[in-house]
Amino acid sequence: MRKDLGEIISNLCRYKGVKIEEGHLIPDHVRLLLSIPPKYSVSSFMEYLKGKSTVMLFEKHANLKYKFGNRNFWATGYYVSTVGLNEATIRKYIQGQEKEDIMKYKLTKKEYKTLFNG
Repeated sequence: MRKDLGEIISNLCRYKGVKIEEGHLIPDHVRLLLSIPPKYSVSSFMEYLKGKSTVMLFEKHANLKYKFGNRNFWATGYYVSTVGLNEATIRKYIQGQEKEDIMKYKLTKKEYKTLFNG
């Protein structure tokens, strides 16, 4: 399912012209550094990404509809920050979280590999 979610997010971003600068997907959350064109607000793009990805994932994995029922697949909120001079710092943070997550979740490199290369 993680592979499918990675492909879905990549395709939805590509369709809207959003570039995934950095992205990691682990069992309980997603970290993305995105370059969103100015014609989209962050909130409208995130609403699109979360809503459309849920529909597409449920189409591929019908059993998830029963698992989640009326609950949301995605968390209600998200963290956002604009990137200017600190892009390198944010990119380094996202990349550095891999080591922390591997230790925390006892994942192997194989289980953790980024799915946003496209």
